[in-house]
Parts: sequence; C-alpha cells; structure tokens
Amino acid sequence: MITGIKGTSLRRAAVVTVTAGALAASGALTAAPAQAVTAPSIVAKGGYLMNNAGGATLYGKKADTRLATGSTTKIMTAKVVLAQSNLNLDAKVTIQKAYSDYVVKNNASQAHLIVGDQVTVRQLLYGLMLPSGCDAAYALADKYGSGSTRAARVKNFIGKMNTAAKNLGLKNTHFDSFDGIGNGSNYSTPRDLTKIAGSAMKNSTFRAIVKTKTYTAKTRTKSGGTRTMAPWKNTNGLLSSYSGTIGVKTGSGPEAKYCLVFAATRKNKTVVGTVLASSSIANREADAKKILNYGFARLG
Repeated sequence: MITGIKGTSLRRAAVVTVTAGALAASGALTAAPAQAVTAPSIVAKGGYLMNNAGGATLYGKKADTRLATGSTTKIMTAKVVLAQSNLNLDAKVTIQKAYSDYVVKNNASQAHLIVGDQVTVRQLLYGLMLPSGCDAAYALADKYGSGSTRAARVKNFIGKMNTAAKNLGLKNTHFDSFDGIGNGSNYSTPRDLTKIAGSAMKNSTFRAIVKTKTYTAKTRTKSGGTRTMAPWKNTNGLLSSYSGTIGVKTGSGPEAKYCLVFAATRKNKTVVGTVLASSSIANREADAKKILNYGFARLG
C-alpha cells in the first residue's frame, strides 16, 4: 500500500513519511518505500516535458538551449492559420507553380499538391501536418499573409509567427521561414516548442489533425473534376507505437537532425514534450518514449 503512493504533494508525502516511520517502529515495515523514478538519459541534444494541466516541468535537458527545429516549425504555421479571425476551413486555395518549384528546389518534404488544383484550407492543414508538406505550408503562408506580392505575404505571415511566439512569452524562439527550411535564424528550444504545441493543442481542429494517422484529400481540378490524392501518412511514429499518443509533429534536417514534438494522455493526464537534435528517427522516438514514461511515472 505504501509503495504505491507517489508523494505528489507535500501533504501526501508527509503522510507517507509518518506512516512509514510508525510501521518501522512497530516492526511491521519489511521493505523500503519505493524510490523516486530516475530521469532518463536521451540521445537528443535537448528535451523537455510538461504537464499540460498548468504547464509544470516534468523533465528537462538543455531545455532553454536554442536549436534548429526543422519541420516542427509547422506547428506554429498551423497555429497562426487557425488563429485567423473568421477562419473558413472550407475556403479553397489554388495551388501555384511557385509552391511546386519551391519544394523541388529545396528537395523538401511535400504533400504532392498539383498545380492548378483547388484545395481547401482544412486539406492544406492535413497536408502540412501529416506528410509535412512544405508546399502546403507555402500555400497557407501565401493565403494568410498580407501584401501585394507573394514575397510580401510570406514575410508578413512569418511576422505573424514571431508575434504569436512573443504573445506566448517565448524569448528563445525566432522564425525566418514558414516551414523550417530556415535562412540562418530559425530556432527554438525544447521548452518553447513544447509551449507552442501545448497552446496549439487547445484548438480542436489542430488536435483532430495531429492525431490522424492517414488522410485522403479530394481536390478540385482545373477542369472542375475531382482528384483523389494519394493518402497522406502521419510521420509521427508514436501514434502507432506508444499507447495514448495524441500528436504532434516530426522534424528533421541537416542542422536540426531528428526532432519530435509529442503529446500523450494516460489516466486522464496529458503531457506534452519535445526532443531536438536526436541522431535518427528510431532514436528520437526512443528518446520521446523514455521521457513520456518518466513523466507519467512522476504523475502517478
């Protein structure tokens, strides 16, 4: 009975101490109380985990060290889109050649959107978050940035991303891209990214998207027909390998290495976390699982 008490508050801890002392004095205690769980060692350069209820820190490794974020940047891209006033998720966006040229030029991950097709904002968000489509990110930045030219609209949208970071009180985050393909000044920290994700997860549309394993979009072609896209598969392997996972987003790149922002719920308790600059897809998932197991053990 005693070893099952985690001591999550001073009052409960005091009760355990007193009870344990009384039992020891009477000779009834035959085993030492359970030791506190040990913080895990992870491969990633940085990691962080918070209790989503209140934001208390559960784990940290270089939590405030600025690191490249790769496509985990797209969490903020989605957050900014979903924060637009009078947002119409069924509004249609015509796919421009510039979006396609961009992903080809950068050898970037894409949703394989077809030039000339009309795609809804909702579909673009799925294309952004599941296959990590940089073409979808470009389309959204072009749609929701303000300006008379595409370059101006994109710059304005990135400005909105930085404003959103400031509004969350984040001092170690800066975006210079809408998708994580940075220009030397696109960075965040494990703690900041976790806070961005925790904020984004308050939006029901965002939550629905990031827990989806596969999504098939039906777009409108130039000739007015319907195109059934190849299914978009979520790159977050935790959705299939860690019970309780509810999101959030992968990221990778030459500088960012392998990143993962994640969230899971067990026993009605939700935690959100980040690992940045791990060494492989397998290791970023293993790192995340270690941190999740540690966090849930601390919560009891």
